[in-house]
Amino acid sequence: MINKKTRFGLVGIANTLLDFVLYGALVSLGLGFLVANFISTSAGMVLSFFLNRSFVFEARSGRTTKQVILFLLVTLFALWVLHPIIIYFMQAPSYAIFWWLPDFLLNLVPKGFAILVSLMWNYLWYSRLVFRIPT
Repeated sequence: MINKKTRFGLVGIANTLLDFVLYGALVSLGLGFLVANFISTSAGMVLSFFLNRSFVFEARSGRTTKQVILFLLVTLFALWVLHPIIIYFMQAPSYAIFWWLPDFLLNLVPKGFAILVSLMWNYLWYSRLVFRIPT
């Protein structure tokens, strides 16, 4: 049996792949990048919700509406609050520590750190709040 954290990682890979593939397809079909991004990230979030609910946390019996609202609050807080704060505060240390990296990679260090923190944030709150199975 695959442990919960591994399943969480697999779901993250699946929804990220869906996001990238759908975004690429929509943009190549002529859709504007903002609209394509909104559609592709929304599709990724929908996939993430259902896979986390059923495959990762096995919380099929909870109230779906409540789970959706909590899922959106936790996920959007990570994306719209945690990411910008972490990226902002990681820029100077990243430039000092990773000065030897080319600029295009150097700019990804704060974003990568923000992604790692948000993964931990999401797992913590998905497991303890969103998809918590009452005991």
